[in-house]
Amino acid sequence: MNISRDYYLNKIIRHKHNGFIKIISGIRRCGKSYMLFELFKSHLISQGVPDTHIIKIQLDNRKHQKYQNPDACYNYVESQIKDENMHYLLLDEVQMMSDFESVLNGFLHIKNLDVYVTGSNSKFLSSDIVTEFRGRGDEIRMYPLNFSEYYSAVGGDWSRAWDEYCLYGGMPAIFKFDTDADKSRYLQNLFKETYIKDVVERNSIRNKTEFEQLLDVMASNIGCLTSARKLANSFKSIAKNSISEPALSQYLKHISEAFLINKVQRYDIKGKKYLNSPFKYYFVDPGLRNARLNFRQTEINHIMENIVYNELIIRGYQVDVGNVGIREKDEDQYVRKQLEVDFVANLGSKRYYIQSAQEIPTQEKKEQEEKSLLEIKDSFKKVIIIEKNIVPRHDENGITIIGMKDFLLNMESLDF
Repeated sequence: MNISRDYYLNKIIRHKHNGFIKIISGIRRCGKSYMLFELFKSHLISQGVPDTHIIKIQLDNRKHQKYQNPDACYNYVESQIKDENMHYLLLDEVQMMSDFESVLNGFLHIKNLDVYVTGSNSKFLSSDIVTEFRGRGDEIRMYPLNFSEYYSAVGGDWSRAWDEYCLYGGMPAIFKFDTDADKSRYLQNLFKETYIKDVVERNSIRNKTEFEQLLDVMASNIGCLTSARKLANSFKSIAKNSISEPALSQYLKHISEAFLINKVQRYDIKGKKYLNSPFKYYFVDPGLRNARLNFRQTEINHIMENIVYNELIIRGYQVDVGNVGIREKDEDQYVRKQLEVDFVANLGSKRYYIQSAQEIPTQEKKEQEEKSLLEIKDSFKKVIIIEKNIVPRHDENGITIIGMKDFLLNMESLDF
């Protein structure tokens, strides 16, 4: 099945010939190789680039294993440049090459070489490497299929597609399987044999059981405020297992570096400053999150919130959790309370305050969802996204209410 990924393809095309190393990053098996070696290669050929000017190296392919040696890789690429015309290097899973920083930096000196690499962990995007590239590293982050991409492939009844996406997510290979059992098995094996194994081996994690227990806890608590101290207390009281805060912090860092989860900071909207721990965490794909829990905890409100977060990130927004401090009368005295806005989404001069709610069946529920939004006195747009498919509207408070279908299938939906 051919799946359109035009959003990423067009972004890569816009960055052609810019003198930067294009780094396509993202979780393993999210489609980075397909993007480079199928979609982008087809684009190059359609533009008249001969196949001899497209240099392809897949470092996780045994056939190309010798190019994990930096000198062998550099010498091979250099040998493939036969004339003064532009050549294109497509280099897959670059983190598998030792000393890849110096190799990529060397490629920058070849004037007729346009370089595109993929990588599945964030270590090769560290500040040291940015310095090594002298500011000429250009990251394009890829995610598993968002719902729009998923729906373009499956079509049909929207509600059915939505239910399936909430359960199995958007890993591209999910389309190879027809039955629920096969889809579940694929995702569970992918998590165990690819992601856990990769993180454990790369970071020399000694206590795999502890690490997997943390993954279970994180999967159960998507969208909940979390800190290493809170996790340590939970392990001690519930699992009867003492894990130090530094160890838990390190595990969380490893999971984030593998692009499995994203950490979201809290932002004090009135005070205009970031707050320290705790943070929120969201999984990069709902299907992977569900698979980690053996599909036992599939509460739609939490999954929906995770999907909204992922969609905002994919669209390029900087996303934080909003915090609004208020003084409210409680019996005979005023007390300070903290209200939460699910997401504060920023892109350039635009900002949106967003609440994710499965449904708003009563006026009481509506007031609850709007309370924090109405405490924000600036003029930026305030939005509530609900699961039900509705005609977008503005209520009497100027708050926009849109359905999940419109939000996910229309890139401009927030500007209704």
